[in-house]
Amino acid sequence: MKAPLITLNDGHHFPTIGLGTFQIRGGQGVDQVLTAIQDGYRLLDTSTNYDSEGIVGEAIRRSGIPRSEFFVTTKLPGKYHHYEDALMMIQESLFRMGLDYFDLYLIHWPLPKRGLYVEAWKALVTAKNLGLIRSIGVSNFEPEHLDKIIDATGVTPAVNQIEIHPYWVQERMLAENKRRGIITEAWSPLGRGSDALKESTITELAEKYGKNPAQIILRWHYQRAIIPIPKSRNLEHQRDNLAIFDFELTPVEIEAINKLEKTDGRIDGQDPNEYEEFD
Repeated sequence: MKAPLITLNDGHHFPTIGLGTFQIRGGQGVDQVLTAIQDGYRLLDTSTNYDSEGIVGEAIRRSGIPRSEFFVTTKLPGKYHHYEDALMMIQESLFRMGLDYFDLYLIHWPLPKRGLYVEAWKALVTAKNLGLIRSIGVSNFEPEHLDKIIDATGVTPAVNQIEIHPYWVQERMLAENKRRGIITEAWSPLGRGSDALKESTITELAEKYGKNPAQIILRWHYQRAIIPIPKSRNLEHQRDNLAIFDFELTPVEIEAINKLEKTDGRIDGQDPNEYEEFD
């Protein structure tokens, strides 16, 4: 099974669901990513900070599937926000993965206290112009961060990958991204842990549609025009997470899931205006 494609603001196409690789590592990780590829995943999301770039590249090579069929995303760590550092890190990540280009490259966090994300964005624009990256975007950027990089370069991110799950619905950021023509991706789309999967609102819909709770949540993302990036080492879960395109939630059901939001719903309280990324 393969996911339908969506068109980004730069004209490139992207799958509507991807595989996250946070904490997927080593030889076992290669096997887990390779199995996901065999089940139909083509959007593979990694990051220098995840220490999984190498296994993703190796799984692509072992798959025997042409590179052109994959949509590979990785992310720039905060310690490389200076322009020259960012350009060098993009190249380093390509060498680590054994690739000639990235389909999507993101600034992982804005880190506004450091004040270098505009410089980092200029490096991504340069790397795209050099053919090292096809689409460029950001992660965890607030509206003021988006406007600052757009105003500085005239280039709008294709994607903004942010935390979204039933306890952190992000209607405001969805609207802000849409207003700028930016596609929204969701990290931790199921939340972490299993609390949201046990909510009666979710479990009752799962029973109604003959799906599991994770599939209901992922379909909720899809119908909100969000690209979810669920992470799973479990091969059955990986397969199930792709099987969300054969049913449809009603607007009332979408709204019922939205109402699960909590005022303190962020997983780790990571406010993009305050968060200082690990590096």
